[in-house]
This record gives sequence, C-alpha cells and structure tokens, in this order.
Amino acid sequence: MSRIYLTILSLAICFLLPPAAFSSEPVRPKTRAQNFIEENIAEEPLRSGLVGVLAVKMNGDTIAESGSLRKLLPASNTKLITTGLALRSLGPDYRFATTIAYSGHVSGGTLHGDLYILGGGDPTIASGDPGTPPADTLFSQWKAMMDKAGIRRVDGCVIGDGRHFDGPIEKDSWSYSDLGTYYGAGCDGLSFNRNILYVNVSAAPAVGLPVNASVSYPVLPWMEFRMDCVTAPAGTGDNLYLYNTDLAPVCELRGTFAVDRTPKREECSYKFGALACATYFTDYLRCSGLDVTGGAADVDSRGMVRTAESLMKKTWPSDRQEKAADGVVADGSCEGGLRPIGTTYSPAVASIARTTNSRSDNFYAETLLRELSLLRTGSASYDSCAVTVLRELDSLGTDSSYGIRMVDGSGLARHNYISPDFFCRFLASMYNDDAFPSFLQSVSRPGEPGMRSCLAGSPASVKSRIHMKSGSMNGVLCYSGYILPSSGDRDGTIVFSIMTNNCTGPVQKIRDFVYEFILLAAGEN
Repeated sequence: MSRIYLTILSLAICFLLPPAAFSSEPVRPKTRAQNFIEENIAEEPLRSGLVGVLAVKMNGDTIAESGSLRKLLPASNTKLITTGLALRSLGPDYRFATTIAYSGHVSGGTLHGDLYILGGGDPTIASGDPGTPPADTLFSQWKAMMDKAGIRRVDGCVIGDGRHFDGPIEKDSWSYSDLGTYYGAGCDGLSFNRNILYVNVSAAPAVGLPVNASVSYPVLPWMEFRMDCVTAPAGTGDNLYLYNTDLAPVCELRGTFAVDRTPKREECSYKFGALACATYFTDYLRCSGLDVTGGAADVDSRGMVRTAESLMKKTWPSDRQEKAADGVVADGSCEGGLRPIGTTYSPAVASIARTTNSRSDNFYAETLLRELSLLRTGSASYDSCAVTVLRELDSLGTDSSYGIRMVDGSGLARHNYISPDFFCRFLASMYNDDAFPSFLQSVSRPGEPGMRSCLAGSPASVKSRIHMKSGSMNGVLCYSGYILPSSGDRDGTIVFSIMTNNCTGPVQKIRDFVYEFILLAAGEN
C-alpha cells in the first residue's frame, strides 16, 4: 500500500474525531507488528495464499498494514457489520413481536374459525437461550390470551404464519451442502428451535450397512424422512448431510459415517419452522384439554393454508385450498382480517446481537439483517438486504463505495467480499456512534464464550482489552475487532482486521500467526 493511501486512510479515521485527535508527529519507524507481518507473509503457508492486514489507532497512527485494500472472503466477520447496523438502526432495546389472533367468531366458548400464530421474525422461540422462556412457558402465555378471549375450543386449525419475511428463506448463493446443516437453517418469520433438527446417529456393526439414524427433536410427524447413508471404513469420519427444501416436507440424510465413530447427535436444519411451532402449540392445547378439530397448519409461499394432516396423507396442497387470512383489525368484526388477542416479545436486540457474535449464529444474523431491511425498504428479500446494508453504512459515515460486497448477514455465502481496510473504517465509525457501548458488549473477549481457547496463556491484562470476532470456513480465517488502550486514552484504541484466504497449510499454524500479530498490536497501546 502506498504512503499516500495510508495518509488518506488516517485522515478518514481522524475526520471522525475532534480536532485534538489529529497528530503532527513524524513518520514512526516500523512497529514490531509490521515487521512480524512482513516476515511471515513471505513464508508458507501464507506466501501462496492471500493475506490482508490493517491495524490503526483512532488517532490515525498505523500500527501495521499489508494488502489491506484486498477484498477477501470474511466468513463470520460479516456478523460484525450485521450486528453493528442492527444495534444502531433497530436499537439495542428493539424486540420482535409474535401475535396470537383469530379469524371467524367466538360463541359459547368455541372459536368458529382458525387460531393464528403471526410470526414477527422472533428467532428465539423455543431456542433454549438465556432470557428466552421454554416452549411450554411461552405456550402457557398464548393459552392465557385464549382464555381471556373466551376460547375453550377451536373448531378449525392452529395456523403458524411465517410470512413476516418475504422472499426465499435462504440466500441462493449458499452452498448446497450447507443448506441442511444447523448453520444453514433458513430464516423465516416464525421459527421453532432456531429451525434446527436433532438427528441421533450411530454406525452399524459392519462397513456397508445402513447408518442407524432417528430424529429426536423436534418431532415432525408430517415430515417424510429418508435415509441414504452407510457405515464407512474406520478413519473416514463423519460425512453425513441432510438435504431438504421448503418446497416439500421431505428430507434425506445422505453420506457416510465411519464404523469407529462414537454415536452422536447431528444438528441439521429443517424448513418448516411455522408448522413445527403450530404443531407443538396444538399438542400443548390438546394436553391442556382444549380441542383443536383441524389440527396444525401453516401458510405456503402462495398464501394458501397447508394442514399437517394433508401433508401426512400426501394430499398436499391441502384439500382446503383456501387463502390464509391477511392483516389484523383491532376492533369489532374481524371480517377480511384477523382479530389479535395478545402479543409476546423476544429478548432485546442487544441480547440477540451478543448471542449472534459469541456463538457466531447464522440464523440470528440473517434475522437481524432481514428485519432491518424490512423496516427500511418494506421488503426482507436478499436483494433489498444488500441495498439496505449500503444505505445504512453510508448513514453511519462509512463510505460503502469501495471495499465491500455483502450479500447476506452471516457470512455463509462465498459471494461476500470485504477488505481489512473496510472493516477498520466500519469499526472506527461504530466507535464514534451512540450504539458503540452495546456493540462492544456484543463482541467477545478472549476466554469468553465464542473465544474460550483464544490467546490461551496470554496475560489476562492483555486479553481483557481485546474484543474481536473470528470468521472461518474452508481456506478462510479472519479476526477483526478492537484493542482498548491500557491507559484508558480513547485515541489510543486500535481497530484491526487480519484476514487470510486460500491458505491451505495447517490451520493451527495460521491461527498462531494471527494470534501473535494481535498480541504484538496490543503491545502498541
């Protein structure tokens, strides 16, 4: 990178600061961090890969730089941008709403119509995460709303409505093999257990025999499960993948599972979160003595009601062939719409953002981005999401005209390209934003969840000053974040991003290189 560019970058960061932050000091000699980078990128496994590095103090001093304008695959570092924009634009106290409503009318304790669970994008329903109620506790709240409305019987269906988000539930550029994994779960307006499906698997006694596999949770009686997986020779590992789509309630487990592997629980994805939620709530109501004559149902992409019974009988589309009710009314008759009877809310976005970054949760990240896009543009489609990101970045003061191409919220797509320079500009902008305290708390420190083994053995006094997010996928390892100054001097805060792509050597060797660089950079403030 030219010295002219470094001057421009320094001025860009300093522009965000008061005049006192500008420095007139002469050019400093190379830092230890800079020397370390230059020595290591000249050797394998980094030499034949792609490496981009930038570490800059908030006062404009460059700590280290190499290839920082390269747009590289960021993997889960993308979540820093998603959570930052969500905290800034939705607000840390924003909550997703789930509304219970009904069509038809109530007389003599019977609802002559359908009960609707109107999803508002809450990704935490039955997730088991801290701060979220267990499914039965949430269901008891929904039933209490029914009791208050005088509904003691439903002569119709419980319909899970996940149409809050428009467009496909997954980004079309996600890898086909990722779609059935827990980290490839599609994001819709009404989910259940983060749309994750647990499948217990174990090897057969001999190579070539079918793998023992069974679904443990959630139990989806209307889903057809097919198993096309065999036990493989010892040492070949776990190569099982679940393939499914939201177009039909069918999934198939394919691949191999080594004969020497111990039994395990595979975490896969399924695409019918709204119907799963309706199914479990229907079961809860029936166990509570409240009859639901029509059973569980959801709404398909055409807006048609689709019953669980029709799926089990393989008569889908449902013989009901009726359009789902659309819209709610708050008073009097519910003709042409739905009458709401109550609403529950998710944990605050501050909590969701923290979980998103610490667990690197793709499902939560996609939800945050799509909700932001829906509020800004009226659409949660991924095309609208891409536009929303650029507009929000420009509003933040981070020039989006160079250094970024972001097509999803999680970084799962291999069509995201972001430069270390852009990450540093974004982090510097967030540092000066009112949402920064919440954003910093969402980004883990070494030793915390998501970073348990990071910088192990390093002094606690150093690790406590570092907040960063990792990102990894095949051939990709990235870390970006903040190094707070030991003196408490605000201008001494370092924003950094170190990104490696196509480095196919031992992952631990690359990780050790990254960790050493971060420690050296931390020695500069």
